[in-house]
Amino acid sequence: MLDSLAMSLESMKQTTQAASARISGAETDNELVRLAKEGSQEAFAMLFERHRTQVYRFAYQMCPRRDDAEDIVQETFVRALKNLSRYRDEAKFTTWILRIATNYATDRARMRQRRTRLAQQEAGGALSWMTTGSDTLEAEENLLQSARIQVLRQAIEALPEHHKRMIIMRDIEEMEYADIAEICQTTTGGAKLRVLRARRALRDKLAPLMEQEAL
Repeated sequence: MLDSLAMSLESMKQTTQAASARISGAETDNELVRLAKEGSQEAFAMLFERHRTQVYRFAYQMCPRRDDAEDIVQETFVRALKNLSRYRDEAKFTTWILRIATNYATDRARMRQRRTRLAQQEAGGALSWMTTGSDTLEAEENLLQSARIQVLRQAIEALPEHHKRMIIMRDIEEMEYADIAEICQTTTGGAKLRVLRARRALRDKLAPLMEQEAL
């Protein structure tokens, strides 16, 4: 297992096809986890290939820079491999791996004390309507919609990390409350309460930004 930690994620990608042939009978995540615990690099490579896109999408919402998101994906799976013995199949592998990603992304944000604004990432596309051949009224509506999206993203980015996570998981990723509860290690009711508080915090952040937009 320690030798497996030295295997890069790029190697995982390259071995996925071979893994499919060797362990084609292992269709579920739990079966792949069992094989990976027994030392199968191919099994973990298949887990990586199966879930890396979802982890990347989630990581990008947390830290909206491609390099940061890719680093989070790599570190998440390295940590998952290192701690695979702690995984219990009563939890879904998806929620387990996203919990690792959430914890690492939060730690990364706190250490760097960096709040990258999503609106800045979207600024380049704010005037994309200019190349679509839209008439003036449609162009103005598209520009207004882009401005509203930027305001929303700006408000989300300004939230404390614990509220931001809730908005991303429930309102952007549209995760079930049960899965959010598993990731946050709380009850379903507790997850609903956290989402409610996060939405209230977002509403408070949006109010002054919307007033500025109206001026």
